[in-house]
Amino acid sequence: MKINKKVYLIAGISFGVVLLLLIGGKLALNAMGVKNVDSLRARMALNNGVQAFSAGDYVRAAERFEEASTLDPDLDDARVYLAYSTMMQYTPGAEYQENIDIANKALDGFKAVLEDDPENSTALQSIASLYFQMKEMDLAKDWHHKVLAVQPDTKESYYTIGVICWTQSYEPRLEFRAELGMRQEDPGPIRTKGRLNRSQREALAEVGEEVVPVIDEGLEALEKAIEIDPDYDDAMAYVNLLFRERADFSETDEEYDQYLTQADDWVQRALDTRKRRAEESTTELITQDE
Repeated sequence: MKINKKVYLIAGISFGVVLLLLIGGKLALNAMGVKNVDSLRARMALNNGVQAFSAGDYVRAAERFEEASTLDPDLDDARVYLAYSTMMQYTPGAEYQENIDIANKALDGFKAVLEDDPENSTALQSIASLYFQMKEMDLAKDWHHKVLAVQPDTKESYYTIGVICWTQSYEPRLEFRAELGMRQEDPGPIRTKGRLNRSQREALAEVGEEVVPVIDEGLEALEKAIEIDPDYDDAMAYVNLLFRERADFSETDEEYDQYLTQADDWVQRALDTRKRRAEESTTELITQDE
């Protein structure tokens, strides 16, 4: 049989072009950090997940991020985004089991990220935030301290610790007041109101030993937040609240009045800060319009 050299030549050239394309494509993928087809598909799934997340479709986003993580276990962003998308599906305050399971799944996801990257700030902050939303205050406080160990200038963590300390002091103080027949609006301090019997005085001392260190911890955290941001008016508001908590455990009326004076000063400072910032914002808008 006579060989058609022209046909073989064309076929050889075609095969060579395909081979070059394949090699070139592989080199291009390697240049982008993509080692194989699954890795490329993982990045496509990651992009689709980002789009879904931006659109507020957290369920679909989680599905795409999980797909990306499965296709490429080394794609760290996919694991973080998956946990974050899961967290966004959690409804704070809802106690039904499915909702709790969602929160725990998100926590597990973030903790898995920390196993490979112990200083991942997104994972640390998200865990701290999620525990706070779940009203696991001691755990939330512990994780915010872990955030601060990695990022000491995170004012939000100091602020949240202050809020937690206020919560942990406010509730037992009100409960004790109620046991003594005191209403929430009744002035303090607790010790000097009415005639406390021996058992009541001992109980007050126990509550004070539990609560006062928590108040002091909260004040210290909030003061650090304000050191970082001198205009942190929300932190100033909670300094005021914690001073009012502390006042109720005063030994004398004079000490009580001193704490209330400090609380009032912080209220005024917060109001002045908010007013100044509002004026600056208005001035900036007028300047831009001109």
